[in-house]
This record gives sequence, structure tokens and C-alpha cells, in this order.
Amino acid sequence: MDRRAMRLGKFELGIPAFLAPMAGVTDKAFRETVRSVGGLHVWTEMISDKALTYMNSRTLEMLDLSGEASPRIVQLFGSEPEVMAKAAALAVERDAEIIDINMGCPTPKIVKNGEGSALLQDLPLAQRIAEAVVKAVEVPVTVKMRLGWTAERIVAPELAKRVEAVGVQMVSVHGRTREQFYAGTANRDGIKKVKGGVSIPVIANGDIFSPQEAKTVLEATGCDGVMVGRGSLGNPWLIPQINVFLNKGVLLEEPSLEQKLKVATEHFERVLNYKGERIGLNEMRKHAVWYIKGIRNAAQMRDYIMQTKTPLEMKNLFRRILQENA
Repeated sequence: MDRRAMRLGKFELGIPAFLAPMAGVTDKAFRETVRSVGGLHVWTEMISDKALTYMNSRTLEMLDLSGEASPRIVQLFGSEPEVMAKAAALAVERDAEIIDINMGCPTPKIVKNGEGSALLQDLPLAQRIAEAVVKAVEVPVTVKMRLGWTAERIVAPELAKRVEAVGVQMVSVHGRTREQFYAGTANRDGIKKVKGGVSIPVIANGDIFSPQEAKTVLEATGCDGVMVGRGSLGNPWLIPQINVFLNKGVLLEEPSLEQKLKVATEHFERVLNYKGERIGLNEMRKHAVWYIKGIRNAAQMRDYIMQTKTPLEMKNLFRRILQENA
């Protein structure tokens, strides 16, 4: 594609394909797995500003960036400018190289506290939060948002202008409203309006499940890159596939089942290493189900996965799946 390489602070990103921040998914083990197959740009799960300032032990584990390649991108959520600023500074002290502010999470437990997409209903507050974070750190600050609270109140174009005015260097836009959650389809025209109103890079998010779709989205919106969420579940290869396709025009081959299960096993080892056997096995079950999507007898194998009680059972099941689908 004939596009200029995007820069964000000191980072030359090409036409970036970002792994979206996803709660309960983009932990250290998954980020390392995406990078192990060629993904370049990954984000942490969203991290609570208050929990970070309280030095909550689980939150500090979520912020573990040790050994991770650049750029190390940390997403924070909160509703108070001063607390967000303090949390951003703490994240940078712990090696964050880009700070992203969540203004798009639609879940009720986040919204009821005035955080995430609730900020779409209070643009002056959203702008003050962005300004406080920009002033608190010397690394690039970005914002992830949705189009608006409802279809009748589309605010992303105005919000993007507001945060650009206070020094935010990039925005990513999920082409849905909070009211939609993940229903319907992403509104590419809405994303295009955001891109047309600012001079900073804009990243398109929503309904990107293939390299070809990524290219179509960029052509439809004029955006500088894409962000992939649900499409990466059980398919970490999608991130490098999109990156190579957008930057070099080359369509990489799909991984074989053997490759998928090899990476799934390596992913499992990372989860066990970071979270221990009990939590690790529980968390890996959902990933394992995603990895085997589309294989023969997937429904039956999914049931077996959910019944595994030890790491060895899970690994043996991977071997059985490979043998039965050879």
C-alpha cells in the first residue's frame, strides 16, 4: 500500500497492525505468544489507575513488562485526571513506553464508575484526563474510544479533536457505540469522519478478521493502521499476517494444525510460568478452545478441554487432537 510509515514518538511503526487491549486476554503470556509468531505491536490489558496507585499486587503483575520488546504499550482506565496522571507516571517508571487511555470499554462495571465509554458522555472531563496524562509523562499518550454512547450521540470526531489539542499523539476508534457493545457491524464511515478531522494518526478497530479486510478498512477510512481484537483469539498469526500484507503486499500462509498446537502448547507453558497451575489451567481452557476452532469434532474436543484437570491432561489432549486430524 502506498502509505507513509507512521511514527509515534521515537517509534517507526510502518503501517501498524496492533493487538487490541482485551481484558482477561492480552496478558503477558499472550503478548509474548503474539510476538513469538511475528507480531510487533501489542498492548496490555486495561489497568485500573486507582489499583495501580494503591500498588495492588495483582495490578502490578498485570503491569509486568520485563523482557518485553519495544514498544511497550500500557492501557489505563479511570475517571479522575489527577489519579490517571499519577498512574501514568508509575507505569512509565515500570518501563511503559506509550500510555493509552481507555475511553471505550462498554462493560457495566467500568461504565458505572464513570470510566471507559462513560467518558463519551462528558467530553470536557475526557479532555482534562488526557491533558493531565500528557503533562505527567514524557512518552507518547494515545486514546482508544468508541464512536459515541448511542447512534444519536456520535462524539468521536469532537473527542479526537479535543484530545489532539492537549497533546495526544494517536487515537484508535472502535466503529461501534457503547449501546451496541459488539452487536451489528463496525461503522467505517464513522471512523473515516474521525480521521478527516484530525492531523494525528488514527487507527481503525472493529470487525477485522483477515489481512484483506484490514486493507479494505484502511482504504474505506483513510486510517493509518488497524487494531485487531476478537480476530486474534486463537489466531495470534493474524497480527503478523496483516502487518506483512499491509507493508509488503505479501499474503502469508495459514499455519498448519501442527503449528497451531505447537504455539498453543508454548502459550500454555507461559501461562503456567506466570500464573501457576491452578489459575493457569483455568485461563488456558478458553484459549485452547479458540485455538482448535474449525477442526473436525471441535465441539466434542471443546468439552474435553473444559474437563481437563491437570496441565498434562491438556497437553495430551493437544496431541490427541493432532493425531485425530492428521
